[in-house]
Amino acid sequence: DYELCEEWGHLYPVPREDLINLHREHLLHLLEMGDMEKALQLLQRIEDPGVCLAISEQSLDQHLNLAASHFLADYLTAHFYASLTAARRNEIQALYIGSKVLLTLPELSRVNYSHLSSRPLLMLEQLLMNMKVDWVAVAVQTLHQLLAGQEIGFTVEDIDSLLSKYAEKALNFPFTLKEKRS
Repeated sequence: DYELCEEWGHLYPVPREDLINLHREHLLHLLEMGDMEKALQLLQRIEDPGVCLAISEQSLDQHLNLAASHFLADYLTAHFYASLTAARRNEIQALYIGSKVLLTLPELSRVNYSHLSSRPLLMLEQLLMNMKVDWVAVAVQTLHQLLAGQEIGFTVEDIDSLLSKYAEKALNFPFTLKEKRS
């Protein structure tokens, strides 16, 4: 049905907003189905870059599943980086990096941290507070790779500072240890 509507849009004049709504709904449907290839083909068929940008941004704001959010954040960064405001660019890159970190976690645990996908530093802190040290090690390695040359509102130094803070807390004993003598 979406493709039929798209053909009608080529034959008859359709208001811009209706065209955006049609393509957005089609894109959301494809992303829900997990068909990233057809979603990419749809975005490439849209001739007007302004319409394509609007569709991609509106779809990203729908808080889709992890794979769809990752796909859209990557697409927006790759194709519309210069068209985005600095704040929006940082937000999209943080979502991209957060979704990449989520993908490093065990599949069954991702749901517990998915609400933090747009805040990777907070996700890292949550993992530290939950004592998921092995997961933190993989997440930190991923963050270090992704942050090389990126500006998203936090740096590698912020990650190191967070790790130092929690390492210090782990070594802080609230009581004195007494020796047992036999």
